Amino acid sequence: MCGRFALSMPHAETARIFAASPANDLPDVPNWNVCPTNQIPCVISASGSRRLGAMRWGFVPRWYGSPNDGPLLINARAETVATKPAFRDACRSRRCLIPATGFYEWTKDADGKRLPWYFHPVGAELLAFAGIWQGWGPDRIPTCAIVSTAAGPTMAEVHHREPVTLAPEDWPLWLGEDGTGAAALMTAAPEGRMARHRVSTKVNSNRASGADLIDPLLEDASD
Repeated sequence: MCGRFALSMPHAETARIFAASPANDLPDVPNWNVCPTNQIPCVISASGSRRLGAMRWGFVPRWYGSPNDGPLLINARAETVATKPAFRDACRSRRCLIPATGFYEWTKDADGKRLPWYFHPVGAELLAFAGIWQGWGPDRIPTCAIVSTAAGPTMAEVHHREPVTLAPEDWPLWLGEDGTGAAALMTAAPEGRMARHRVSTKVNSNRASGADLIDPLLEDASD
C-alpha cells in the first residue's frame, strides 16, 4: 500500500517531465510528508492533452453524502479495482498519474515500535504512481486513490503490498492515450527500479516536515 509519500520537485519541472500543462491550484512543494486527505498533484489526459492539477488524496465514491461518509479510500487494490463498485468506472475511464519523489512504509520491531523506511527511484527523478480519480458532489471535487499490488522483491521484506509505479514508456497506456490493455501494468516494480533505506521515526507523525525526513538513518543513531 502507500499511506505517506514525498514530493520535492517544482511543479514546472514536474509538468515538463510529464508533458502536461500545470494548473493554478497546485499545492505547495516541497512536501516531505504528504498525508491522506492532502491536496496532491495528479496528471490526467483529456482531449489529446495532459494536465497537471490538484486532487484530494482519498477517493470519494459518488454515493457518499460527504467526503467523510465512509472509509477513507487512499488505495485501490489492483486485484479488485476493475470490479469493486467504488472504483470500476474510474478504472475504465478515469486513470491518472501521481508524481512522487519517494514514499514511506513501516516495519515493527520486537516491541511493536513502527520503524519507517523510505523508498525512492533508482536512476530517475520521480516515481509515477498509477492512480484513479473521481469528481465528487455537485462541484465535482476531484479525488483520487493510488493503485496497490502484491509486493515485489524490493518491498516484500518491509510490507506485503506496494504502490503500482509506472515507467515513462507506460504512461500513455495508463492514461488511455494508447488504447486498451492498462490492466497488464498493475504489477510490482521490477527489481532495480527502487531503492530503500531506514529513516527517523520523526516521520511517524503526520505533522512532521522537512527534507531531513528522508535522510538515511545512521546505524549508531537513535530514533
